[in-house]
Amino acid sequence: MSDPTDRSSLSHLRHDLRTPLNQIIGYSELLAEEAADAGHETYGPDLQRIRGAARQLLDLINRNLTDERVTLAGEIVAATEPAATPAAGSAPPLAAAEDTRAPITGRILVVDDQPGNRDMLARQLERQGHTTTVAGDGREALERLRATPHDLVLLDLMMPVLDGHGTLAEMKADPALSHLPVIMISALDELGSVVRCIERGAEDYLPKPFNPTLLRARIGAGLEKKRFRDQERAYVRTIEETQQRLQAELQEAENYVRSILPPPLTAGPVRSEWLLVPSTELGGDAFGHHWIDPDHLAIYLLDVCGHGVGAALLSVTAGNVLRHGSLPGVDFRDPGAVLTALNEVFLMENQNGMYFTIWYGVWSPSSRRLRLASAGHPAALLATPAGAERKVERLRGPGMILGGMSGTIYRTLERTIPAAAQLYVVSDGTFEITLPSGEMWPAADFERHFTAPPAGTAAEDLAALLARARALCGSSVLDDDFSIMRLDL
Repeated sequence: MSDPTDRSSLSHLRHDLRTPLNQIIGYSELLAEEAADAGHETYGPDLQRIRGAARQLLDLINRNLTDERVTLAGEIVAATEPAATPAAGSAPPLAAAEDTRAPITGRILVVDDQPGNRDMLARQLERQGHTTTVAGDGREALERLRATPHDLVLLDLMMPVLDGHGTLAEMKADPALSHLPVIMISALDELGSVVRCIERGAEDYLPKPFNPTLLRARIGAGLEKKRFRDQERAYVRTIEETQQRLQAELQEAENYVRSILPPPLTAGPVRSEWLLVPSTELGGDAFGHHWIDPDHLAIYLLDVCGHGVGAALLSVTAGNVLRHGSLPGVDFRDPGAVLTALNEVFLMENQNGMYFTIWYGVWSPSSRRLRLASAGHPAALLATPAGAERKVERLRGPGMILGGMSGTIYRTLERTIPAAAQLYVVSDGTFEITLPSGEMWPAADFERHFTAPPAGTAAEDLAALLARARALCGSSVLDDDFSIMRLDL
């Protein structure tokens, strides 16, 4: 039979002949259960004979109305389903292992164009404790699914208006329905179509005629998977809501950190500009400048180990101490004394093992003297005019990380600064850039940026350095916080 039209006609013929027989078998099993429940065991033998006769007719149809070239169904049936019983007695029920768990029930939509099939399936499912609704074709099924939540769909393949293939495709394309488990209803010779449905997202299939034990097992398995998926979706929603809440809180924290950074100095004897780009929502860098008195400007940048909330809290706390001068008895015009006292306040053993590096300087415009001290921090870069280029000098004091050891003394260094100089105070994130080759950006190449006279404004100068760093690493997200201050002295 090579003509697809002939094959389709044969399939519809088998469907039409088997439908009433499947209903007879299903109803006889259902009536036998109800008769036994009501104490009418005498009806049992007659119902068994009716069921056996229907199975014999069904077997004749299955054996004589076949297309030999359709081998897929035979292979699957031979591997997974028992052969139809030609004897007058009913087929033995499938053996079921004892299950002590409470049965899972749900709202099930039965989709079949044959009213008898729909009614029989609905009654069997309701006897198992489920709530059922029915639909006669795929279009009606989709309307019911969109109007009322369901837990599972029993979907016939061959229907008018919209068949099982089309209904399944529309369900899987709809985000509101795609998670619903679908069990295909099919005759044994339609298994090729069932396989395609399973490949497209159907959960399982039920062969006609329906075996009550198999029906219960596959419905239970489908509902259990649905329950797990619902739990998973609920967990995902909770995680997403938590992430959104944390993101909002982190954004508020970042806004606070930025709010306490100083505005650029645009008037007076000093001009300043700065740039901060955290590698995460919250970084561990803090910096600032403020006038201690009319002739002494404090300048500092500190970098807490690590990133995130803990690092940000420590950096803000240390920055507040410097900004408010909260070290009793300490002269904040003496950088070495400031770091020595700060070290005792922020010992690692009292900060959950966290430490930070810092560069701290005090600039006097009247004397053009810069006093500085540092604790494990990168050198500040002093750029002074030298013909067509600038001369770059590193300014850094000796000293280990701050908080590492009690009793550490930090020394103050002093320098006279030439006119028209620019001071760049940086974090290590500005130059510790990993290149695509895996090597680090050479320090000489980093410092070369400062030898050329700055082009444009101070803000454009710093933005050009950031663009250079991003271009070198090949990403807009850097490995570390990018913090830099420029002061025109």
